[in-house]
Amino acid sequence: MPSPVLPIDLVLAGGGVKGIGLVGAVAALLDAGYRVQRISGTSAGAVVGAIVAAASTRGQLTGAEVKEHALSLEYSELLDPGLIEDLPIVGPLWAIIRGTGMYRGDRIHRWIADKLGEFGVTTFGDLRIDDTTVAPERRYRLVVTVADVTTGQLVRLPWDYERVYGLDPDEQSVADAVRASMAIPFFFKPAQLRRPGGASSILVDGGVLSNFPIDSLDRTDGKRPRWPTFGVTVLPNLPAGNDKVIPQLRWFHLFNSPHLFERVLTTMLVGRDQAYLNQPWVDARAIRVDSTAVGVLDFDIDKPEIEALYDKGYQAAQSFLTTWDWTEYVTRFRM
Repeated sequence: MPSPVLPIDLVLAGGGVKGIGLVGAVAALLDAGYRVQRISGTSAGAVVGAIVAAASTRGQLTGAEVKEHALSLEYSELLDPGLIEDLPIVGPLWAIIRGTGMYRGDRIHRWIADKLGEFGVTTFGDLRIDDTTVAPERRYRLVVTVADVTTGQLVRLPWDYERVYGLDPDEQSVADAVRASMAIPFFFKPAQLRRPGGASSILVDGGVLSNFPIDSLDRTDGKRPRWPTFGVTVLPNLPAGNDKVIPQLRWFHLFNSPHLFERVLTTMLVGRDQAYLNQPWVDARAIRVDSTAVGVLDFDIDKPEIEALYDKGYQAAQSFLTTWDWTEYVTRFRM
């Protein structure tokens, strides 16, 4: 068992509703005595990470508290279509043609803002940390991955607010950044970020470019890491689990099995990070949660399914910790 004072950094992958498994894994890590210092998250990982980061400003959390806060979300109530988007068949087609989304995303934004507000967190300035061992722009408890489709690049917020957009990161809304990170293309409406001078960028789900940014909190100076960086992913390996990423796409199999569109979309979501997971020094610190019973877009998930997926995450982290050895990892990969 680890020391109860051992700190960790944490990287949480995207996965839509599958993100419930992330909650279970985080709870298990906290119950095992780990203290989260910084969190990097994409999409669902950004939502869970924001709650944990905000709560940690008030002191150490227990696994039960993380579960209570993160699973207070009513998934079925998050879907808020517009008048046209709510129409059967026509609505989704209209959203795709317009390049917007079937759902506005206002409800999830409001829920995130309210939840963070319970801990006194509004802007990234509230999540600043005093850590001189990392670059000044990275001294925050939370960083979220976002895809900027206007400038065609991956951005990490709040790290890139000043460099890319000329904005003071301390003044930017945490809820806005998280909402942008989970703007699944054509499902949730893209977010807009206005820059000084009137220009704006369209932001969508960071999973488009990096669904599991396992390297985002690694040291860049070549020195030995101070403590472990664990990653938690809820998406399956490819190609065996290709049809498990977005089960709603299985109807394409009526025409061709597996359909090229499905392969392209799932590769877009996990392909970049799959290359990292195939590296032994990444695989050794990755917690893999079996979420195959739940789809990314299964917002009609019921309570028993939520509890089952949470338990899967908890058990995956527990199993991981039975074989984890920090000294052995450093000796093998980081000396």
